[in-house]
Amino acid sequence: MSSNGTAQKNDEVHHVNEQYPEGLGLGANLSHVKTSGGMTISPELFEKLYLTPKTQTTGDFRKRFANPTPLGLMGFVISALTYAAIMMGWGGSTTLTGVAGIFFFTGPVLLLLALIFEWIMGNFFSMLVMGMFAVFWLSFGVLQTPSWGIAASYSATGDAAEGAASVGYNAAIALYLTMWGFWLFTTFVFTLKTNTVFALIFLCAFISSFIFAGAYYKVSTGEYDMALKLQKAGGAIFFILAVLGYYITVVMIAAEMRMTIKLPVGDLSHFWPKSEDLADMEKNE
Repeated sequence: MSSNGTAQKNDEVHHVNEQYPEGLGLGANLSHVKTSGGMTISPELFEKLYLTPKTQTTGDFRKRFANPTPLGLMGFVISALTYAAIMMGWGGSTTLTGVAGIFFFTGPVLLLLALIFEWIMGNFFSMLVMGMFAVFWLSFGVLQTPSWGIAASYSATGDAAEGAASVGYNAAIALYLTMWGFWLFTTFVFTLKTNTVFALIFLCAFISSFIFAGAYYKVSTGEYDMALKLQKAGGAIFFILAVLGYYITVVMIAAEMRMTIKLPVGDLSHFWPKSEDLADMEKNE
């Protein structure tokens, strides 16, 4: 390498260390990867920005496209905060029918857009997360839209209110949320490879899913007081989830905007041994 090339490389690394201080997980002796803005970042910061381990990809998509992860998380957070607030009955709110639109055109739209670009860029885990939450919100949007007539189909007279209080309707949703709880727990295990904040999001997600399942089950058995308590408890845990999601989204935006502020997420990747493929890839860079 020429002396000019060496000087340029040194300037680049110095610029990175100025833009991403120690609080963002960078060190002078770390290997680096370039992102869409041409900025060189460490594997640790890559996981913070994309919520997925750095992997070998074909092409230059990460240089050409912006980071889609904050976009998807923003849609999820707006939907989750609204959902949690209504579940807790804030402001006298009682049902989700009035905000059913966010489960179609806020959360899912942004999550699906993010999913497409996560897939293009080869970010497996974040693509998986965007997809699962997109279909979760879509399914709840359908349940809260009267024109679909799902609750009414459980009533002999076609009455939606009667159907919504029926054993079959509530037991079915309880089973659905139970299945989600098991899957969210499985995903939580894999988030232990990323960072503490993201892992806590999924910890709250699977706990709240089981609690909401319990609430629907109690409605099916006519125990309405207990159902309401479980609903509010699930809403409170879901609210914590949403706040954590809000925080990690802000962390990503701050990093992408090159703001030199220390917003820790509790990196967990260093507790895991690196795969041979990842080690070889970093050695060759």
